[in-house]
Amino acid sequence: MGLVPLSCRVHEREMLRDLNPQALFIGLLAAFVGFASSFAVVLAGLSAVGASEAEATSGLLASAVAMGICGVVLSLRTRMPISAAWTTPGAALLAGSGAVASGFSDAVGAFLICGALIVLSGLWRPFGRAVEAIPGSLANAMLAGILLTLCLAPIKAIAFDPLLGLPILLAWIVGSRINRFLGVPAALLAFVLVVAFGVDFPDGWRDGLMASIAPEPLLIVPSFSFAAVLGIALPLFIVTTASQNVPGIAVLKANGYTPKTGSMLTVTGFFSLLSAPFGGVATNLAAITAAMLAGDDAGPDRDTRYMGAVVCGIAYCLFGLFAGVTIAFVSLAPSILIEAVAGLALISAFSAAAVNAFKVEEDRPAAAVTFLAAASGISVLGVSGAFWGLLAGGLMLLLARHT
Repeated sequence: MGLVPLSCRVHEREMLRDLNPQALFIGLLAAFVGFASSFAVVLAGLSAVGASEAEATSGLLASAVAMGICGVVLSLRTRMPISAAWTTPGAALLAGSGAVASGFSDAVGAFLICGALIVLSGLWRPFGRAVEAIPGSLANAMLAGILLTLCLAPIKAIAFDPLLGLPILLAWIVGSRINRFLGVPAALLAFVLVVAFGVDFPDGWRDGLMASIAPEPLLIVPSFSFAAVLGIALPLFIVTTASQNVPGIAVLKANGYTPKTGSMLTVTGFFSLLSAPFGGVATNLAAITAAMLAGDDAGPDRDTRYMGAVVCGIAYCLFGLFAGVTIAFVSLAPSILIEAVAGLALISAFSAAAVNAFKVEEDRPAAAVTFLAAASGISVLGVSGAFWGLLAGGLMLLLARHT
């Protein structure tokens, strides 16, 4: 009874040996930064495409658990510090897309299609290379346009109520000056204090918080529409690939690792498919937290840094269990305040995307069209401006390069 295979016992001993205080600290720090700095973006995105409070809670829970387990699986399998994450730029895309005709079920169908495309990009390299061939200027212009509206939220929050919005912005500025990773957590702390001391709570709010302690995953029957495929699934896939998976792989290579791109993408796509029916957004390779976990701060021995990613993944799963309480508390405040936190979390991503979009002079007219269409928030035939902007910019670029 209870006989454990020798290979399993050896692996367990190796893991315990490799788990050092530095890996434990950097893993917990990366998980906190990754979750605290972007959950507001995911929440805003799910709500924008029609998720109810219960469905958004389920989606946040499913996304956190999926990226946590995915990171643990990839790190243990490869012995590399591979951090998975939800697609923060993709969630920002959702926040700018608006609800689709059939409600959140259409968005869930789009999440499934996006996950399938990620799997396909990993399994079939010609498809993956075709996606990677999308001009970086256009992909970045689309991302910058998508992020612009959300990045304006901190200013709108101050205009809404200076006493509520200004402390959040000031906390972000001070935190960022101390350490670039502290800006968004400081803004989040300011948000909590502003809500706790500056917002009038409705009767029975304590009962609502207590009832949300144990989040309940909801199985959402997906539906599929042409508008959701073009307006959500395809832009979500492109943004996730260009802004998360490609940089995530580059970070690992820059730190001396040689990841197998195809198999890693396939695994992230598989977890995207698993979480989608519960409202989860796409799972992808992390970039910012990957830099923390793969760099020198994670320990002097590059061969043991994978344990930091394992700790990070486990912490993500634990954070996901608090999704219900998080959303119940956030719902007590004016929505513009949590959008302000989300916008502050995306400012660095916006600035990087804008610089990369207009870096190549001959690509600027096409990039400008893509950026403006994505930022406009328009919807034509039920399809968001992000898709039309990418299409128009692509045609302009094609004509410019072949005339």
